[in-house]
Amino acid sequence: MVRILKIFLLLISTSCFSQTKLPAFFGDNMVLQQQEQVAIWGQDNPGVSIEIKASWGEQSYTKTAEDGTWKATLKTNKASFDTHTLVINGSTNVTINNVLIGEVWFCSGQSNMEMPLKGFNKSVVNNSEAYLNAANNTSIRLFNNNKSASLLPQTNVNGVWEESTKVSAAEFSAIGYMFSKKILDNLNVPIGIIESSWGGTRIEPWIPKDSLLKYTDIKHPEVLPTERNKQKLPSLLYNAMIYPFQNYTVKGFLWYQGETSRNNPKPYKAYLHTLINSWRAQWGKEKLPFYVVQIAPYAYNKLRKTVLIYPDLIREAQLQTANEMINTGLVVTTDVGKCDDIHPPEKEIIANRLANWALANQYNISGIDYRSPEYKSMKTKSDKIILNFEFFSNNKEHWFFDSNKTIKSFQIAGADKKFYPAKVKINKNQTLTIYSKEVVMPKAVRYGFEDCLEGSLFSISGLPVSSFRTDNWN
Repeated sequence: MVRILKIFLLLISTSCFSQTKLPAFFGDNMVLQQQEQVAIWGQDNPGVSIEIKASWGEQSYTKTAEDGTWKATLKTNKASFDTHTLVINGSTNVTINNVLIGEVWFCSGQSNMEMPLKGFNKSVVNNSEAYLNAANNTSIRLFNNNKSASLLPQTNVNGVWEESTKVSAAEFSAIGYMFSKKILDNLNVPIGIIESSWGGTRIEPWIPKDSLLKYTDIKHPEVLPTERNKQKLPSLLYNAMIYPFQNYTVKGFLWYQGETSRNNPKPYKAYLHTLINSWRAQWGKEKLPFYVVQIAPYAYNKLRKTVLIYPDLIREAQLQTANEMINTGLVVTTDVGKCDDIHPPEKEIIANRLANWALANQYNISGIDYRSPEYKSMKTKSDKIILNFEFFSNNKEHWFFDSNKTIKSFQIAGADKKFYPAKVKINKNQTLTIYSKEVVMPKAVRYGFEDCLEGSLFSISGLPVSSFRTDNWN
């Protein structure tokens, strides 16, 4: 009887990996990052030798471990539009067809990243029709990862690579697709874009549990809830929607999240630091580019009718994180919000700004102004405050503010911390003079520190300045 039981258990264990298996993102139509040692992994029977052959001439060998897993690396060529095949020989043979070598980016976040090119219900994407009419493009490949949550890190996801068509593009992230199109148009190489996002989620669900343990106030779930809000619990989305990709070789990350964290802004900067560091650690590259989209203006207090709403502090945390972390950039959105729609339609502007960060920094294309001017310092002069800014354009002729716009949304306060609307003057040296007859001894200035604003301070190249403050008052 014992012998029969052992044989039965052996049959069960071998049937688990009776054939060579790979995660879903290693499949037909995929894009591999060019000129890299890309990782490929899967499952098979323990001890089985795995051979990987690429049609561009590379080969790799490894052996399946006792737990049934294997991992190998394969060198990729320079990007081209030639299609390739990968053959993985193990217990069974797996052939992956229509593979391209090019540039791969990973985008994630909540609903404004998830928002598809076709739009969300009553929320539209401006200029989407033009993109959809030109969407039949075999050089853009889309991997749309389905929503999932898990208590434990998973090894697979539910999605497939698809060539860009009018149908597949319509369902894909508008920002992700438009970003891909601009990168393709500028580099003329194949583009793969992976989207793994879930609307209405805080930042904590996207961070691994081990990285959150230092935050003692966070309660980790012990069982996977069945209710709809499971996606809001710490680490559950990371386990199911980020970890499975492990270190699938990518060029960088695009992140658009923050609206749902607006009522708990104090720890947000620390969380964002932790998320960026943990994702980079998973991918094994501590300087992997990470580009953040700042949450856009929206009338939270008026339309959501909830208390403790601090979108201005989330924007501040996003700006500070971008300045504090290497290879991290911020897309400012003070000019592209729609105060009566939390899903603003100007996704193309955001995508283009993200692409400009990548084109300038990862692809060394010159002449692109991609980083907004930022507040640098202040000094008090009688009843006025003078603000200094830093400009980042490589062309010093662009170190100017747009003087054709009426500048609004500035406030000034004295020691009593009461803020009043302020007037603004652009000086010849591109400092700003801020003043109000209501404040005779000013101490602090704020710009755009409100939930719903219309950005009005721009560089001459058209880049908006982020909301900011000179104080640190509560």
